[in-house]
Amino acid sequence: MVTTEDIIEEKEEKKAPVFKNPEFQHTAFRSSKKRGWKNLKQIIALERGYTWPHDAVHYSSIDAPPAFTPAKKYSDVSGLPANYTDPLTKLRYADSSEFYRVRDLPMDIVNGLLELRKANSIVG
Repeated sequence: MVTTEDIIEEKEEKKAPVFKNPEFQHTAFRSSKKRGWKNLKQIIALERGYTWPHDAVHYSSIDAPPAFTPAKKYSDVSGLPANYTDPLTKLRYADSSEFYRVRDLPMDIVNGLLELRKANSIVG
């Protein structure tokens, strides 16, 4: 017959699982100093300072081939994907409510939006 004392002894005899290291301490808790993230500009600047082997791949050496898909077009008013372009102002819009808003815009704002998009067409 199994007694409660036997069960308690079995639990005490059990060791920690083999895959758990009792001396493990997470790297975030080792030091009190917080480590900040580096942005891409900092990473590229550091990579330029190192001497790399000829065949090494890093951020500044990756050349991407040109995309086969056409660039996505977004609305100049809302930023949503735009399927339509106003023939009068050359602004892109996503739906009919934006079309009416585009038509109501003054020409200086239309020219400003086209300049933001770097569409060098003169409207007027």
